[in-house]
Amino acid sequence: MTCRELGGACDHVHVGDDANEVIKAQDAHLRDAVAAGRSDHEPALRDMKGRWRRPVSGMKWYRQVQRDFAARLGAEAER
Repeated sequence: MTCRELGGACDHVHVGDDANEVIKAQDAHLRDAVAAGRSDHEPALRDMKGRWRRPVSGMKWYRQVQRDFAARLGAEAER
């Protein structure tokens, strides 16, 4: 999945064996990008931090990412 597909600002590709690994990679990517001065990633980093403060809406995002990840695996398996 890409940074943009997860709510970010670029097309950096995240790879993982499951949705949790992809989410962790996005977390690290956003932190690294903002630390490197890429202000275009600041809104996504704020959103990510906000999901921890609002667990109900954060879980909706998390479940959607899990569904999207599973759908990608299914589509790749059909090829």
